Amino acid sequence: MTALLSMEDVCLSFKDKRVLDHLTFRVMRGECFGFLGPSGAGKTTTIKLLTRQLVKDTGRIALFGRPIEHATSADYERIGILSDTSALYERMTIEENLRFYAKIRGVTGNNIPTLLERMNLARDRRTLIKNCSKGMRQRAAILAALVHGPELLFLDEPTSGLDPAARAEVHKMLRELNEAGTTVFLTTHDMAEADELCDRIGILNDGRLIADDAPAALKLRFARNEVIVRVRDDAAVAGGSPNATTGASTNASAPAVRTIRTTKDAAGAPVILRALQDGTCLSIHSVEPNLEEVFLELAGREF
Repeated sequence: MTALLSMEDVCLSFKDKRVLDHLTFRVMRGECFGFLGPSGAGKTTTIKLLTRQLVKDTGRIALFGRPIEHATSADYERIGILSDTSALYERMTIEENLRFYAKIRGVTGNNIPTLLERMNLARDRRTLIKNCSKGMRQRAAILAALVHGPELLFLDEPTSGLDPAARAEVHKMLRELNEAGTTVFLTTHDMAEADELCDRIGILNDGRLIADDAPAALKLRFARNEVIVRVRDDAAVAGGSPNATTGASTNASAPAVRTIRTTKDAAGAPVILRALQDGTCLSIHSVEPNLEEVFLELAGREF
């Protein structure tokens, strides 16, 4: 795989505040790269550097395989952007906005009816943006970033303000775009979203990249040496003692369940084997952190 964009040793300061501190990463062609971090970490600033809304102090930035200083207007026609500065025209309808963006991008807009259907906006296509809910505006802004079929897509908090059904539809569309070859650079505070969509995740904290790996690898790296074994407690059933897990009285329809915590190494093997041999084992699972727990382990503060 080749890098579609990259930063190497990039620094940026606003007056006396260092916003990006020797930031280095690469995004490969065709991947979905998640860029995570708390508010103020530098995520939006990074997107603005990559889209030339800001200029770095030092370091190197490459876009489509060449220095960003040499990027042309044709290069930026290959990019779609949804950011906190994405604009929709208040006195135009949803469809008029999309057709306007199609026109300035130099495409026909023949895909607009399909896009509106996919984002459940077809019935609202004649609604003025000023009369739209926050969720409708967000969905329309996403479509405006997609109307020209970009090769590289920057998404800054794309599902902010969306209800679960709309969020699921956005996720489905992004997976399909990514599978078709679109490279996605995604910033989000939604750890489940990043886990579901991203091939690789970079975690930014105080302007520095403190982790860069696949979600599964990050979680595995911080997994605890613990296994939880749930077993049927036949002794409790025979004696009519309280359920070991819920505290409820044992009856025929609700057998007692006991939870055993052990280690996932040689020391814990006899415990697991015994549960399997005596036929009382109900489930076995190891204990891995979610992405938010990984971040807290790395950075020590919440998103």
